[in-house]
Amino acid sequence: MPPKENPYSGMPLGNDIIYYKEKSDVKMNKSTISVVDRSDHLLPTILLLAWPIFLEQVLTSLAQSVDTAMVGSLGANATAAVAISQSPNMLINGIIMALGIGFTSMVARSVGAKEFERVRLLIRQSLLTIAAVGLPLSLLCFLLARQIPIWMGAAPDILDTAETYNRILALSLLFRSLLMVLTAIYRGFGDAKTPMITNICINIANVIGNFLLIYPTRTLTLLGLSFTMPGAGLGVTGAAIATSLSATLGSLALLANCFLRKDAFCISIKDGFRPDWKELSTVTRISLPAMLERFTMSGASIVVMSTIATLGTAAVAANSLAGTAESLSFMPGFAFGTSVTTLVGQSLGANREDLAKRYVSLTCRLGSVVMLFMSCVLFFGSRNIISLFTPDLEVIEMGSILIKILAIIQIPQVIAMVYSGALKGAGDTKSPFLIALISMWGVRILGVVVTVRFLGLGINAVCVSMCCDNVVRCILFHLRYKKTNWSKTK
Repeated sequence: MPPKENPYSGMPLGNDIIYYKEKSDVKMNKSTISVVDRSDHLLPTILLLAWPIFLEQVLTSLAQSVDTAMVGSLGANATAAVAISQSPNMLINGIIMALGIGFTSMVARSVGAKEFERVRLLIRQSLLTIAAVGLPLSLLCFLLARQIPIWMGAAPDILDTAETYNRILALSLLFRSLLMVLTAIYRGFGDAKTPMITNICINIANVIGNFLLIYPTRTLTLLGLSFTMPGAGLGVTGAAIATSLSATLGSLALLANCFLRKDAFCISIKDGFRPDWKELSTVTRISLPAMLERFTMSGASIVVMSTIATLGTAAVAANSLAGTAESLSFMPGFAFGTSVTTLVGQSLGANREDLAKRYVSLTCRLGSVVMLFMSCVLFFGSRNIISLFTPDLEVIEMGSILIKILAIIQIPQVIAMVYSGALKGAGDTKSPFLIALISMWGVRILGVVVTVRFLGLGINAVCVSMCCDNVVRCILFHLRYKKTNWSKTK
């Protein structure tokens, strides 16, 4: 079928998008939201997309917090071994999430234009992409499991633990990649509920697995009743196994749903899984800047973590726990930033640039109000929050101060994320990359290196540098958004 004229010839995606004509009355799943059809109900539409993402992320963070608390109960060395492995794993996750951004933008556009045949094609192409990228990355992470903590400046007494943790996670990387990309695609066509349910089940399984694998068999007392809790006593190794197994099972469930759905987005083996190089080229064009953005941010995180490692094990543990608490509080902001990509993508797919602009404006205001409340919770409850994760008094004292510092940047952070999500929904991933490069390396890294390595100001200076980074990023995103022309009504 010959391509029709691209109505977005001046848009970031260019003219290489393939358009498919298809009847617009194709059956849609009740969990799928068409943001264009709900243009008279902007606030409810935003909330319908955001609340499953919010709930999913909250429960995920809670599960991660429980995981952190369980590992923390094993001592500072165990916490530090897991923490020192997080930044490299975030780098790998960033590569996969960048691919997800490319597919989200393209799927959302196609849904807005009611090109469901193309949506199914993109789903099939995503599976091929995951296999091509996930397998080499898994092998690389497995082979470098010990070397990576060494590069991060890990203390000798945690190297063995960190190596084992990394090797186990590497074995499940392909399935975790599948989970991340399919989640992004589902959100692109407006179904945030299915990945929410899947990830909730993953987190429940992870917590149960932690209880069974981290601790040895022991006697517990609850409400005056004593009972025996079986356990493998594997420590950090058990935490890694629980994470890997739960993610693997969840990804397979989400994959099965792609074939069993009773709507326009159901794929079939009969449709074939041959590479469509034109579509993959467009995905690459969108994903590559997003990937470079993730590299930029994760690389900066590695530099920050290696700098913190020079301050001692307690500083590493405090930073990790404070970051866990802050990420939990920011889940509403993450939900708004993620959902706006779908809101903008579908609106532009339907040639409704005016609607895209209205969604962005309202999401910014709503996100700011919600994150003001979360900032207050963080600031005034900092010590109680950090005490949930560890009994170590030194870590508690450090961590509570760090949480208070991080609390003040919640509003600029959510505004930056909304603008970033809007640009990505329009297919513009270059601007977020350039802004991340400027703010992360020109503000955060420079600040950390100067204040810690040269001035010796300690870990508090790290968080202050992070705050400055987020404020600068918010300003740059605001300026970039105001100068875009994709929101102009045609």
